[in-house]
Amino acid sequence: MVKIEYPDLSSPVEIPVELLEGKRPLTYNEIQILEKNLNHNSDPSWKNFFVDEEGFDPSLIHLSFFSGFIILGKLEQCTLHYNDLVLECGIRRSRLSNIVTGDNCVIRNVYYLDNYRLGDRVILFNIQEMCCTKHSKFGVGILKEGEPEEHRIWIGVANENDGRRVLPFENLIPADAYIWSHYREDKALLKRFVELTEYGQSKKLDTYGFIDDDCVIKNSNIIKDTKVGKAAYIKGVFKLKNVTIQSSEEEPSQIGEGVEMVNGILGYGSRVFYQAIAVRFVIGRNCQVKYGARLLNSVLGDNSTVSCCEILNNLIYPFHEQHHNSSFLIATTVMGQSNIAAGANIGSNHNSRSPDGEIFAKRGFWPGLCSDFKHNSRFASFVLVSKGSYQNELDISYPFSLVSPGMNGNQSISIFPAWLFLYDMFAITRNRTKFTKRDKRITKIQHIETDPMAPDTMQEIMTAMNRLIVLTEDYLLMQKNEYMENADTADKKFQAAKDFLHQNPEADFTVQDMLCQKKYGATIFKPVRAYRMYRKIVKYYATRTLMEFCKALGYISLTKDLIDKIRELPLYTEWENVGGQIIPSEKIQELFAAIKDGSIENWDGVHHFYDNCQFSYEQYKVRHALYLLEQLYSRPVEEFSVDLYRNIIDDVSIVAYDIYNASFKSREKDYQDFYRMMTYHSKEELDNVVGPLVENEFLRQLRSDTEVFVTELKAIFDGLILEKN
Repeated sequence: MVKIEYPDLSSPVEIPVELLEGKRPLTYNEIQILEKNLNHNSDPSWKNFFVDEEGFDPSLIHLSFFSGFIILGKLEQCTLHYNDLVLECGIRRSRLSNIVTGDNCVIRNVYYLDNYRLGDRVILFNIQEMCCTKHSKFGVGILKEGEPEEHRIWIGVANENDGRRVLPFENLIPADAYIWSHYREDKALLKRFVELTEYGQSKKLDTYGFIDDDCVIKNSNIIKDTKVGKAAYIKGVFKLKNVTIQSSEEEPSQIGEGVEMVNGILGYGSRVFYQAIAVRFVIGRNCQVKYGARLLNSVLGDNSTVSCCEILNNLIYPFHEQHHNSSFLIATTVMGQSNIAAGANIGSNHNSRSPDGEIFAKRGFWPGLCSDFKHNSRFASFVLVSKGSYQNELDISYPFSLVSPGMNGNQSISIFPAWLFLYDMFAITRNRTKFTKRDKRITKIQHIETDPMAPDTMQEIMTAMNRLIVLTEDYLLMQKNEYMENADTADKKFQAAKDFLHQNPEADFTVQDMLCQKKYGATIFKPVRAYRMYRKIVKYYATRTLMEFCKALGYISLTKDLIDKIRELPLYTEWENVGGQIIPSEKIQELFAAIKDGSIENWDGVHHFYDNCQFSYEQYKVRHALYLLEQLYSRPVEEFSVDLYRNIIDDVSIVAYDIYNASFKSREKDYQDFYRMMTYHSKEELDNVVGPLVENEFLRQLRSDTEVFVTELKAIFDGLILEKN
């Protein structure tokens, strides 16, 4: 440390020696020029002022006041351009204290700038106050020397009573927030999560603010305790306090007019503007928060957009859309690929003695206009909820279903399982492509499964199929159906109901599921069609996954040797959506054990564990796919008959074409329905406005992919068939 004493200070100011490398004191002539340009210094001798040895032009500093230490990089006759803003390098009409700058910066009309370090080519223009305290954490949930525990910043995700709170840190992703907030029974694990967050963090009271290279900050009010990454653009903000703005040349972030952000972290490539407010938050990569949105005590996953709404106490996974002014989303875990419609009131009715209710919605959650729900409620993956007021707690265990209020005053809700597969295949099939195109992240830390057909949803479908068998069994017993005549044990009754579902494809009846809604239950419509569609989808998924595995290894068909290799892979039958990544539940427990025994020391180690899981994901999937196929037929795949192999090929081919045809017809309705057409003068006008159906890029690609898939499918079991013959 270099110490400088000033006449007006009782103790010397310390400057780290490394900051003075390549710097020198001012010359007498330079001081004369500075003073002639009406600059002032708390040290009349200007000994606190150091400049670049090679390039310093004192004529570029005007009407400014300096105190503490000032260390400037090169200051040369040049201009910086950002869009239409063009400014000469230099310092004008500003007050600086304890400042270090890089080369050729612009500091103009900054009325209070204290304890900051700037990179190269930084523009600071028209700023009221910009300062940094020695104890700043930049939004990270750590403590500095001497600070009490109550000063620690937590984010109360998923529950308003802070019972699931997590600590923010710079590389936090929704996967981290999930494992921390939803496994609360292990106190030793929770303690280790705090230690992971504090690992490598300095506790010294020596913090300074930092603005990295090529940043532009203009026309702003208060910027305090803020760290800003490269190439960020900040304009017209009302207040930034105790935040980190992650930004890079490849993924620049922007903050715009009227924004207030306190205690949090903004991810790379994200934008916050137009009077948005964020307090105690982590916002992921490539997100937008805009138009007066309020984000409080929440974690928002990558590639999400929220506007005109309020989000309180939430853990939200990637690809979340919420756009409308009257929409509220309170105390929830929403697992991404979700869309919250206007007027939806998600869980604001507390029905306990304290505000501790929760809603848990798996991926693909889509409530309709003006829907409202009561805590606690839970939704399976890809549930579409029709407009309505749901007065009782819900537990919707049927994925890809449509939920609607009871008909004709019936308080039992209505559920159509597998509705999306049956009636809106275009939306569900397009899901994977749509989200892949929207993923603009350059660096992808959070792994995201965008395919609706994945191990997590197959697990839910298998559970729903078993539930439909049980409910059908109850229905047949009540009807005294002939299928139950000789069923004198629980296993025989279950098998009889299963046989009925297989052998009566046209049967049309309803069953009651009392678990889906408190007090009044749910009416399950078209259980036979739903069961058969679920089964088709599992068969399609399992066969497709086996085909993809063969193709990756250079095989065109399965053989006994290949089946044996697949069987050697670990079998996981329980899966979790961890921040968007699908991971076996057993692997999560392995992660926890490694965290508790110290094998994993920090969050980078946790992320490395996620990476390893993703690396093995295709292997986990193919072993699970083989298991699913064998579950459907209740025997090992080697014991399938030749006719059964051919039956699977025929069924999966039909499903593949059904997926394409249903997708085409779903979209075709938009071109043929009278009420869609009536606002257009002609079909030509419709085509010019929304684009011709025949030119739909997604449908054209889907048709091509389907034809290739069916061609390759014909050979998938040839190896096993030849071995049997």
